[in-house]
Amino acid sequence: MISSEDLTIISGPCAVESREQVMEVAKAVSELGLTYFRGGAFKPRTSPYSFQGLEEEGLKYLSEAAGTYGLKAVTEVMDTEHVAMVLNYVDMIQVGTRNMANFALLKKIGALTAERKTPVILKRGMSATIDEWLLASEYITTAGNPNVILCERGIRTFETATRFTLDLAAVPVIKKLSSLPIIVDISHAMGHSEYIIPMSRAAVAAGADGLLIEVHPNPKKALCDGAQSLTPDQLKQLVFETKPIAEVLGKRLA
Repeated sequence: MISSEDLTIISGPCAVESREQVMEVAKAVSELGLTYFRGGAFKPRTSPYSFQGLEEEGLKYLSEAAGTYGLKAVTEVMDTEHVAMVLNYVDMIQVGTRNMANFALLKKIGALTAERKTPVILKRGMSATIDEWLLASEYITTAGNPNVILCERGIRTFETATRFTLDLAAVPVIKKLSSLPIIVDISHAMGHSEYIIPMSRAAVAAGADGLLIEVHPNPKKALCDGAQSLTPDQLKQLVFETKPIAEVLGKRLA
């Protein structure tokens, strides 16, 4: 579980595309001393013609890569029918922005993770208030699993220069209103790789307990969200620049 005493950087490709791809990224993540490795096996895409993920085959690649390099695997679950199967492969699950208000899914996750208390990342809905987000988290906690991690990932406003508007004010507000940890998905909020490192520094300075960062060996050839993906060398630079900020705030890199 993510601790408020750590800065936890959860990183990996937006989508699992092949065994070779996840092995290469997992190796890079491991060499930076990070703990969690993420990758999407089921991809919620706006267009039905976009890459939808490798599904269970992708989960196998993700689990193998994480195990090979001593990392904990993280992935998104989108459907109540997939929850039990996904839990067989990963150490932490994620609920995406489109499903924050899918209360049947949240209740199912809460019930199936109640015994093992598997950590659940709950992303903020793209048009959700902080109050609605916190109430959504209670569908999981009241079902028996208190290990929810809130994830700010940007909200919809009139601004179009970035993919969404990153609401870093949510970090101190959540710290005041809730005891749950809060992380920030910089990649989806910004949508452009050149903004990822500056806003990661800002999120850490605001008090975030962790970052969610997308990495791809060759972002220009990524099947999903390549524009917002860092290269492994850029991830190394992000860690180099955020670690001292975290240390000033009394946090350790995890």
